Amino acid sequence: MPKYDYLCEANGQVVEVSHAMSERLATWGELCALSGQDLADTPADSPVTKLITGGGVVRASSLKNPSAPPCQSGAPCCGPSSCGFA
Repeated sequence: MPKYDYLCEANGQVVEVSHAMSERLATWGELCALSGQDLADTPADSPVTKLITGGGVVRASSLKNPSAPPCQSGAPCCGPSSCGFA
């Protein structure tokens, strides 16, 4: 199952949980129930926001074509520094 990071605006905490892609969490109470975390002083109905996180890094050695991707070889991949890795 994929992992997602959620931010609670009320307490500033970021919590990572695993759940199905079709599942949607909207409140701190739902997030705590899924993660096994205590509500503490934060109201259960406090809204949470799913954060956008980066994917895993693919190593050239794990590809069928093991030549290094442009960013690893020093060549620009999408123009100068447009991907954030160059």
